[in-house]
Parts: sequence; structure tokens; C-alpha cells
Amino acid sequence: MDPAVASQALQLRDIHMPPAPPWWPPAPAWWALATLSIVLLSVVARYLWRAWRDWRRVRVLLTALDEIEHGLVAEPRPQRLATLAVLMKRVALARHPRSEVAALSGAAWLAFLDRTGGDGGFATGPGRVLADGVYHATLDDDLDVPALMELVRRWVRHNSGWRA
Repeated sequence: MDPAVASQALQLRDIHMPPAPPWWPPAPAWWALATLSIVLLSVVARYLWRAWRDWRRVRVLLTALDEIEHGLVAEPRPQRLATLAVLMKRVALARHPRSEVAALSGAAWLAFLDRTGGDGGFATGPGRVLADGVYHATLDDDLDVPALMELVRRWVRHNSGWRA
């Protein structure tokens, strides 16, 4: 049979493709992926926000410790030591239960500081001046300010949750 005659007899038409799927609304898998991405981004953002806030708090504390250290080196006075003790008490109250920290003083306060990151440096080391040094008219000449401040900085870093 002649091909021209065969094509006229069959009346063949060109292939028709279905229309492209619309871009909206997306398939359910895309909705699931978008939801998962939003949840993941919000969790990461929350974690980063808390980490930045903790880092900022520690930086402020360490700056305050630097100012106290400069004051103690320039003119060792019990008032500056009292400021240091108040700062440490605030950090302890922020980190530990109020019922455990608020009433502590003297040797019990030093024992608490050693137990929570002082490693013995408060009861037997340079930190022992925090127990009663604030009540003396003048500070002893044997006050080791750099060692005391390093001990306090280490304790603050340990109790702030940030290793700055």
C-alpha cells in the first residue's frame, strides 16, 4: 500500500503532550520539606541566640572583673574586694538555687565556691581572702591579686556555662 494513501486513510494526528503541572500548590513532599526546614532553622536560631547571649553575659562579667582587678592593683581596698564578692554571689545566684547560695558566708561560702569549680583555690588558696577580707580596714600585703583574679575568672567561666 502506498504510504500517502495509508496516511490519508488513517487520519493520524500529532502526539499531544499533557499540560505542565502548575507551580502552585506544591506537592505534599515540598510542604513537608518546607516545614522541616523552618523548624530546623528556628531551632538553630534559638541555639545561636542563647549562645550569643551567654557569651555576651560572660564578656560583661569578665570586663567587670578586669575593672575590679585594676582597682585592686592600683589601690587594694576592702571595698573593691566587696565588689568582687558581690559579683561572685550574683553569678552563683544566677546559676544555683537561691536556697543553696543566698545564706552562705565565710568558710561555707568558700567551700561552696570550691565545690562549684574552685578546685580548692578558695578555701586554701588565694581566694580565702573573700571570706573575711572585706571586713578588714586594710588588706594584707600578701594579697596575690593576679592569682585571685585568675581563680575568680576560672570560677566565673565554669559557672556561666561558657568557656570564653
